[in-house]
Amino acid sequence: MADKQEEEDRVRLPETISALIPACRERLSKIKRECGSIQLDSHTIQDLIAGSRGIKSLLWDISKLDPDHGILYRGFSIPQCFASLPHSSPGGQPLPEGVLWLFLTSYTPSPSQATSLSLDLAARIQKVPDFVFSCINALPISAHPMTQLVSAIMALQTESQFASAYASGMPINQLWRPALEDSLNLIAQLPLLAAFIYRRIHKEGHVIHPDPRLDFAANFCHMLGFDDPDMYEMMRMYMVIHSDHEGGAVSAHAVRLVGSALADPYLAFTAGMNGCAGPLHGLAIQESFKWISKVLSELGRNATTTELEDYVRRKLQAGTIIPGFGHALLKKTDPRYTCLYEFCERKFPDDPYFELLAKLGEIVPAVMKQQGKVRNPWPNVDAIIGVVFNHFGLHKIDFFPVVLGVARSIGSLSQLVWDRALCLPIERPSSVNLDWIENFCQRKSDSAEKQM
Repeated sequence: MADKQEEEDRVRLPETISALIPACRERLSKIKRECGSIQLDSHTIQDLIAGSRGIKSLLWDISKLDPDHGILYRGFSIPQCFASLPHSSPGGQPLPEGVLWLFLTSYTPSPSQATSLSLDLAARIQKVPDFVFSCINALPISAHPMTQLVSAIMALQTESQFASAYASGMPINQLWRPALEDSLNLIAQLPLLAAFIYRRIHKEGHVIHPDPRLDFAANFCHMLGFDDPDMYEMMRMYMVIHSDHEGGAVSAHAVRLVGSALADPYLAFTAGMNGCAGPLHGLAIQESFKWISKVLSELGRNATTTELEDYVRRKLQAGTIIPGFGHALLKKTDPRYTCLYEFCERKFPDDPYFELLAKLGEIVPAVMKQQGKVRNPWPNVDAIIGVVFNHFGLHKIDFFPVVLGVARSIGSLSQLVWDRALCLPIERPSSVNLDWIENFCQRKSDSAEKQM
């Protein structure tokens, strides 16, 4: 009889939870309606519930998102970085190696310093143990590319110099040294792992080995199977403008959080990649490209401005989100979007997806402003990345978050090195429950009544 009761209890658990959810949701909604504006220490109840968006609570020294200038790297805007960082060639794109140097030192490198770092990374790429590839191959080929990448990084963790140094008793104020070694190894080897996964899934496992003569971004393209010089240039630009985006981004914050427990860079970066795979973070690029593809399919290449305006207006009125437009902080068009837009104008202005995006870049913000749908309706970088990748033949949208992860390693791991250099403590914010919020709000209300 007891066994039968236990079985019934297990069966009823989902239904029991389902019955509780409506009341809990209404409870939370009531708190937001009636108590959302009540002040805590430096923020409100609504800020707390909304994920602390915009609350200044992290030390992140390498980049800052400025509403008027976009992302700043060590104080340099994207246009300033393009002007001052070493370039692939005269008139070419800046090298990601230069951004890595900038993040780690706070100053832009000379061309010889960037070349030296490029050679260092090229040497490290050769040191991936064979068992890491065996680990990838043990997974089903249908596994998501990010699942395969994270598994590979965890296999690489066995090579961590940081973990060995900590286990041997290295003083905490010296742990930045093995953190730097792990980070440089991981940054160097990620393109190889990502390319191996891409070709395992989409090219029947025909691997292309790295070319030590190529720089970081060009070598990534080469190993993926793309040797168009224009794609080399695009990937250099992509890596530079996507190398970091403040510490509050999910992937960056996850790296910081896990690393604050003195987890080695492999463990910390894996956490960031799991966050990057989330639909609200790393999948934004593919959602934007899917939307543009749908517009092109439904309206055709020769759609007029009026047809596009009507289409966008109908979608917004139906509650559809237009991915790639709007930004929580930026008050202008994302400078990263502008860089890529100008690149497309120069290299392939007649690409049908780019032609459509160019029209939408004018139409969507105007319609959004008319309807008051978004405060800052300007195009962001997610709107154009898929268009660029598609033009060069990188069509597999489930691989887009992996490419983003390769780029983001440059920033998040650079900051992790400095977290260890500064001996920053474990991250441990305080949390509260719904009972605490309700009691706090009631005390506030009672106090206000007594003062009347």
